[in-house]
Amino acid sequence: MSRFKIPQIAPSEITPEYIWTSRRTWLKHVGAAMGAGVLSSLPLQAWGREGISYGQRNPEFGADEKLTPEEDVTTYNNFYEFGTGKEDPARYGGDMRLQPWKVKVDGEVLRPQEFDLDDLLKLAALEERVYRMRCVEGWSMVIPWNGYPLSALLKAVEPTGNAKYVEFITDMQPDAMPGLRSRIIDWPYLEGLRLDEAMNPLTLLVFGVYGKALPVANGAPVRVAIPWKYGFKSGKSIVHIRLTEKQPETSWVRIAPHEYGFYANVNPDVPHPRWSQATERRIGSGGLFAPRLPTQMFNGYGEQVASLYSGMDLSRYY
Repeated sequence: MSRFKIPQIAPSEITPEYIWTSRRTWLKHVGAAMGAGVLSSLPLQAWGREGISYGQRNPEFGADEKLTPEEDVTTYNNFYEFGTGKEDPARYGGDMRLQPWKVKVDGEVLRPQEFDLDDLLKLAALEERVYRMRCVEGWSMVIPWNGYPLSALLKAVEPTGNAKYVEFITDMQPDAMPGLRSRIIDWPYLEGLRLDEAMNPLTLLVFGVYGKALPVANGAPVRVAIPWKYGFKSGKSIVHIRLTEKQPETSWVRIAPHEYGFYANVNPDVPHPRWSQATERRIGSGGLFAPRLPTQMFNGYGEQVASLYSGMDLSRYY
């Protein structure tokens, strides 16, 4: 059992959606301490490369739903390296160093490599995919991510026959990430997938959002997006990807194994011990008066991923 305690964040303590549905209200609540001019620029802090095409929208991978406003996507986030508040990544992310940036890929591979961003961007053409993304606390968004399948990177390093899992390790910058001073998590933040999940075409290596460079609050300069899983599985600001034979111990499983499982598939039939997962509320679609929507199994991506879990008891492997 880990010595680190899960933060006791009750649903009532989660910042109400209506606070984040307009820029004016957002600045009113968090801008006074820092100055509106400085705070306004922080969500735009990004790794950007001039002249990069973030790709055309791929209609094969798209949610036929209204996009969540960009304002909300870039200012309402979980990124505990900056703090537990939804506004903390945008508030404190401006000091994070994004260049140079390298991602080491090693472990059970034939060709371990260290990639800089230019190397990564050369592996495959970027495209835009509209994904539904769901958080365990019951809020969801529809986000146009820009990237390419993670499988392109994994194929480049040639997994060995022993490779069964993929572990993601997030960057640590103590001088720029005030949340690292908290002992909520035994840093660095760790996440992982089974290799077949990581190779699924839906699993995206992400460099941008809304056709722009990825902001710090969303995991700049490179992250993954796994739309059929709860949001904490989609590791941000990745610096190390390791292929392993044994299932890696991920951060939230280490902290609270009775609440979080390795798979973290969106499943309305498996409640979190502190709240139901049966419904969700869309950010940016009416605030507290927005209707609660039924949660879809695998977040609506069952046709693409249900076969990965054939024969598994998903109430046990949650």
